[in-house]
Amino acid sequence: MLKLLARLFLKEKANLPETELRRRYGVLCGAYGVFLNLLLGAAKLFVGMRSGSISISADAVNNLSDASSSIVTLLGFWVAGKKPDADHPFGHGRSEYVAGLIVSMAIVVMGIELLLSSVEKIFNPKPTEFSLLALLVLLASILVKLYMMLYNRSAAKRFSSAALQATAADSLSDCIATSVVLLCMLLAHFANLNLDAYAGILVAGFILYTGIHTARDIISRILGNPPDPDLVSKIEKLVLQSEIIVGLHDMIVHDYGPGNIIVSLHAEVPVDGDLLMIHEEIDRVELQIRRELGCTAILHIDPIATKDENVLRIKRLVAEKMTALSPEVTIHDFRISPGPEQSNLIFDVVVPFSLDLTDDQVQEYAECLAKELNPCFHAIVEVDRPF
Repeated sequence: MLKLLARLFLKEKANLPETELRRRYGVLCGAYGVFLNLLLGAAKLFVGMRSGSISISADAVNNLSDASSSIVTLLGFWVAGKKPDADHPFGHGRSEYVAGLIVSMAIVVMGIELLLSSVEKIFNPKPTEFSLLALLVLLASILVKLYMMLYNRSAAKRFSSAALQATAADSLSDCIATSVVLLCMLLAHFANLNLDAYAGILVAGFILYTGIHTARDIISRILGNPPDPDLVSKIEKLVLQSEIIVGLHDMIVHDYGPGNIIVSLHAEVPVDGDLLMIHEEIDRVELQIRRELGCTAILHIDPIATKDENVLRIKRLVAEKMTALSPEVTIHDFRISPGPEQSNLIFDVVVPFSLDLTDDQVQEYAECLAKELNPCFHAIVEVDRPF
């Protein structure tokens, strides 16, 4: 059904830009979710009121809250698709993350409400009524929610969408919750076991776990989590394909939301190269990254000695000895500034976040290392962390 709607309303074959196609998919998934959740919520509310089952009624309220979450998803994609303006020069892509966070918070609130109502029913139990209508509605709900989980997960994977991933997680939790409700109704009818309230507690615990886990993932994106290793690898490959660029370091990936990623890095080039040729090559690489990966790239030129064997030898020694701090330690921007009585070894050292040393301790180690190589050496070190 969703594929049919996509063909009718999205017009994928119309060569739409990926960002616009993403926005339309998000809006369509949100609108479709509103319709299905309202339909399920109304049916379950009717059955729950007739049967007296708190778990079915709670499941109905869950579906109605899911309808509001779908509206949030829809609005999130609509806002995310707006063009940059004076107030938001980097676009509105992060609004999709905000939408996903609101959805995950709604899941948590629903879980708390279900937990409280289930605990109350333990102390004030009420019999539930079995009916064929309730059985059919719950079975249909499980199938519909499973279907919603699959199409949201598929779209989330295709467009790397946090909001759709949160919606898929919500649909999966609903599917499991309704399955437990159905099981309890069958046990109450055929085995005379009224586990409705206890099942509600179990379902509430699962829903709370899903909501909190989803919220943590989205909050991490908003705060700024590490870039996708696959994207980093592709950028490195494109940059190092150049015949002029001999290395790179200090890569930073700024995520302003899906479709708006800005990459900055330092490109190492021969110190004796032709400046105009190097500049032209840097422009070409920046354009290639934009065309192939959809990222805005800013490359800073770092000239390094590529033919001075003495400098290269000392650089290798320093790099090797610095790994005594940690195998993950690397150095770059290495150069030697000679003087009549003292020569400065100037370089940056990248240390992992897990290394329990202060910057001063790292600099002190580098200074001892320099003196060990030659008493006339002095280390001037800038300590970096991997971004």
